[in-house]
Amino acid sequence: MWSSTGLAQQVEVRVKGDYPGLKENAEAFIGEVEGRSAGNLRRYASTAVGQASKGLRALGYYSPVVDWQVEEGDSEETARLILEITPGDPVRIKSRIVEIRGAAATDSRFTDNLPVHPAEGDVLNHGDYSNLRNTLQTRARRRGYFDGRLVTRSLEVDPEALEANITLVFESGDRYRLGAVTFEEGHWFETDLLHDFVTFEPGIPYHADEIAKLNSDLLSSGYFSGVDIDASPSSAEDGVIPVRISLTRRDGRSISTGLGFSTDVGPRFRATWREHWINPMGHTRGAETELSEPRQNLSTWYELPLDPPMTDLIRFTAGYQREDIENIESELLTFGQQWQHQLDNEWLQVLSLNWEGERFNIIGDEQGTSTLLLPGLGYSKLHVNSPLDPSKGYRLQINVTGSHRAALSSVDILHVNAIAKGLFTFAGKHRFLSRLQIGGVGTNRFEDVPPSLRFFAGGDQSVRGYGYQTLSPENENGVPVGGRYTLVGSAEYQYQFAQKWRVALFADHGNAVNDLFDPLASGVGAGIRWISPLGPLRLDLAKGLNPEFGGEWRVHFSMGPEL
Repeated sequence: MWSSTGLAQQVEVRVKGDYPGLKENAEAFIGEVEGRSAGNLRRYASTAVGQASKGLRALGYYSPVVDWQVEEGDSEETARLILEITPGDPVRIKSRIVEIRGAAATDSRFTDNLPVHPAEGDVLNHGDYSNLRNTLQTRARRRGYFDGRLVTRSLEVDPEALEANITLVFESGDRYRLGAVTFEEGHWFETDLLHDFVTFEPGIPYHADEIAKLNSDLLSSGYFSGVDIDASPSSAEDGVIPVRISLTRRDGRSISTGLGFSTDVGPRFRATWREHWINPMGHTRGAETELSEPRQNLSTWYELPLDPPMTDLIRFTAGYQREDIENIESELLTFGQQWQHQLDNEWLQVLSLNWEGERFNIIGDEQGTSTLLLPGLGYSKLHVNSPLDPSKGYRLQINVTGSHRAALSSVDILHVNAIAKGLFTFAGKHRFLSRLQIGGVGTNRFEDVPPSLRFFAGGDQSVRGYGYQTLSPENENGVPVGGRYTLVGSAEYQYQFAQKWRVALFADHGNAVNDLFDPLASGVGAGIRWISPLGPLRLDLAKGLNPEFGGEWRVHFSMGPEL
């Protein structure tokens, strides 16, 4: 049989048998042919046959039979040159020898996981051979074997015996090392701060990833608009490469604004002012506000970088928030301090000490004020393969805070909240997301616990099919007042039907309760996802399955990361 017809302009390639790769390669080597008369195509036929043969040879078919004919068309420009190809038997790899000499021979990260193909018994593919050869050279440059070279690079082909022998001998020489890091004048910052961004010691073996990480960390600091790192092997002395860095300081201040919408809080406006550097020690400060109908807040902060400044810092904060959600009004004033430190296992640890003063009014029930001094401890870990739209990853987070009447607080509280989220993708288009939240409040007098430390469920990010924060124990007037515990789980399946578009099916189950054995609410639904340049936008239609908890058909819209 002949494979399906392919048209490279006026040249049609037909390959006997099922060989789509051969056909595509032959067409690629021939290229575009157009505007030729029948006579011109006849004169061009030998060139086309030669190019098609080269295309097949690149994939291991050295002895094809190529017949051709020219079909006259209605006009000179519609004539076609038809190539009919019988591939014949392919050349196969008889032997593959890859030898590493020099210092790289004992470097397992250089020698391991080399491309498997071409392997003995494979049909010869010149692209696979080139990939193997290029991998050795690229890996040598990345790992600092700058004197390395292929002393033998042999591909011997015997078309008659249908055999090929590969021999690659790479002589690596010694591995170069990274030397001392110096910063050119004019950066303004303290040199000690800049050296805190350097995560390697002078004398370590060279690796391109170390230079790339240093470049990324300096740019991500927010201090600089430009980073130029010179670590060229041409400047090495005795195999040691000095690292010279030129920095361009960014503008000191920036303001950003944004508009958003979710069915939880409706339209909202956000504004952020940031001073990216205050002094040569790298201190920063800023303020932000978020305004929506049910919630308004204003907060400010001041940060001091620690070592390493990419992850570790001390932050001082102050803020005011007013909420009027359903039947609960509250005003919250906070002052606090946080020490953030990333552990060696990549968990982020946050130690905090916050003072909170809250005045609240639960319509038809309680009015009160609380004054709390809350030390806290939090751990979080985010692992994703892409920051904007990951295909796999997870987030783990747990926060514990507490207060005691003997320490400037009006009520004893132990507050624990834990969240786990996971995502994985199967076969490219099938995505599975899960979410679990568990929380609890231990206290000697729950009615004195302010609403900001009670648990509520329901809404876009909780149990869909129910109103925002409407799932919780109610008072005698039917007003949700918040619970001692929360337990919320969610499972979601997404299918990508077009680029940047996905459909979703989901089920949520959870509640905020005063007794762990109290019933939970369920919601199910479907939605659509658009992966915008700013992150996923989600539109869901959900049905709350428990009318006694206020379950009904609801539309939910939200945006932001899924993990």
